[in-house]
Amino acid sequence: MTNRRKLLGFVGGAAIAALATGFTVTSALAQEVTLKLHQFLPAQANVPKLVLKVWGDKVEKDSGGRIKIEHYPSMQLGGKPPELMDQAIDGVADIVWTVVGYTPGRYPGTEVFELPFIMTNARAVSRAYWEMFEKHWKDTDFANVHILATWVHGPGMIHTNEPVNTPADLQGMKIRGGSRLVNSLMTKLGATPVGMPVPAVPEGLSKGVIDGTTIPWEVTAALKVPELVHNHTEFSGAALYTLTFVIAMNKDKYESLPDDLKKVIDDNSGLDLSVFAGGVQADADIPSRQMAEDLGNNIITLDEAATQEWRDLSQPIYDEWLADMSSKGRDGQALLDEARSLIAEYSK
Repeated sequence: MTNRRKLLGFVGGAAIAALATGFTVTSALAQEVTLKLHQFLPAQANVPKLVLKVWGDKVEKDSGGRIKIEHYPSMQLGGKPPELMDQAIDGVADIVWTVVGYTPGRYPGTEVFELPFIMTNARAVSRAYWEMFEKHWKDTDFANVHILATWVHGPGMIHTNEPVNTPADLQGMKIRGGSRLVNSLMTKLGATPVGMPVPAVPEGLSKGVIDGTTIPWEVTAALKVPELVHNHTEFSGAALYTLTFVIAMNKDKYESLPDDLKKVIDDNSGLDLSVFAGGVQADADIPSRQMAEDLGNNIITLDEAATQEWRDLSQPIYDEWLADMSSKGRDGQALLDEARSLIAEYSK
């Protein structure tokens, strides 16, 4: 081989090597990430379908396809719903959606939004929740996880096999509650509370393990609750209760993302996502309630006077919560005053 040919061969090889190196660098710069999202409801339920999928699709689009969200509904990655937060912390899942109350006592501040008759509407309360999360709990209670959104569902109510018009009607009934405070409320109202995650409700009702459940309208359709029990009790004014939710991301996974992909996550998280999610859940109450109407179910709507009896009986929940917060060295009254003020402001 002549020197000229050797030189051309070397240059060609160097060019190919440079191109390969260039592709490697480009690939590194355009890092692709798959994030596993784990949650407890079936894929066709409202939150997975109307919140989590919409959010995931937006993240994928805004990242130019470099972020892929893999959805795992109905605890498909294993474990039970109360384990979801630890799965996010430990990296079993990259992202989870969960009920904060599934880990009772662990995030006590957020319970301020679960107190009886404090919830006016889901958008207002979700906004207040996000603001208080950022101010009080982001770097304390939730310091070991990256929170993407915080919200509450629409008005919590009671669905039972026998009509419930007054607290006295709950005597002897086994009622599923979704959190520590809801279970405590059921006790104060005369029922026997039964703690169970929401996916267990259909079986619990069909087998008579429970006589009723506390959930908002929106999730009743996916769980077929109006087909299992035919009485539904609503309240006037502020809701009997609500539950707090979070979308939580593994902190190390978030920190491992390149800055441009972090920005995609950030731009699709926070206050706007929280208010959107709370609003979507509340809006989904309407068609689910209509399904119960279409089945001919007995929908009891208590007026202000009838609701007041329930409010009066629920007041000890406040005293107990404030005492519990005090025992933890926290100013529960200040949190309650702040929550009420923000909710009133955003409910206008």
